[in-house]
Amino acid sequence: MRFSVDPWDPSYGASLDTDLGESNAQVEADIEVPADRWAPVDAPAGLAPPAAVLFVDGVRRVDAQVWVDEPDGAASPALCASYAAGVVCCCREEGAHLLAAHVRRGLFTTAEGGTDVVTAAGSYRATRTAVRPDVAPAQVLSLALQRELGDTELAAAATARESHAGDDDLLVVDGPLRGRQHLPRAIGFVKTHRSDYLPPRLGAVVAALGPGQRTPVFRLGSSWERHTWYLRLPCRPGAPWAGIVRVECTADLPAAEAVALAALSQVTLVRYASTEYKDSRAPQNLYPIAGLERALRRRLGEPTLLYRALRRAAAA
Repeated sequence: MRFSVDPWDPSYGASLDTDLGESNAQVEADIEVPADRWAPVDAPAGLAPPAAVLFVDGVRRVDAQVWVDEPDGAASPALCASYAAGVVCCCREEGAHLLAAHVRRGLFTTAEGGTDVVTAAGSYRATRTAVRPDVAPAQVLSLALQRELGDTELAAAATARESHAGDDDLLVVDGPLRGRQHLPRAIGFVKTHRSDYLPPRLGAVVAALGPGQRTPVFRLGSSWERHTWYLRLPCRPGAPWAGIVRVECTADLPAAEAVALAALSQVTLVRYASTEYKDSRAPQNLYPIAGLERALRRRLGEPTLLYRALRRAAAA
């Protein structure tokens, strides 16, 4: 029996869902080349990476699950959470350095009477979200937290764009670009795959990619539209989708500019791919993003201290 092992640490889930859901998204494969000419694309010879690469990411942590009293005497579940977003810049002049870090704390609740929670360790700003009959309460609260994290990431990215002068740069958002596609020279970096967007013949091109190669650019339309492509980061030969990421940019760009951005992503992202002995999510968890996550988690505060402060505030 022959088999291969995906280097991605299974404790983080799977980088590729073993049962990819069939996507209803509209796919236009003829953006860069006709679909019948799809083949792995090499990085252009002589193309240099940008002078600066800005990596955007966010982290979240639930500090406590709480119950908020309703006016009728009932109690609704809620979350007290800390979350942060930031930007790390990798440039020729200063190397890797933190460009922005925004830390927030919030109470996420469906209760009408939800108000800010003030503790000795900090305040949790109340964010009320509507009950959804088709979604479990815990999921409603988690989605509300994720929306706030997304807004914080957008604020961090905007801050970085304002403070970083020059056009020779690239903004890499960890995750889908949705909500941030208006930012100039920005790409979304998607590490895990949950949907099967391409028909089988074109999907076979993904499995045939060599390190540093990408698929042709295609257009993907679902609840929002974007240009996108698959890229294989350098990794040990193994599973067909090992080291595969999906990169995307705004659909507002002309096709030629999207293709140029895809080529730029090839010569840029491969430089930051992690290795197995240093990162259990290698090669997809890029070194700057892993470092940014560590820096942001440190800024979230000591979880035990925050939990005790919440307990004291509840008792008061």
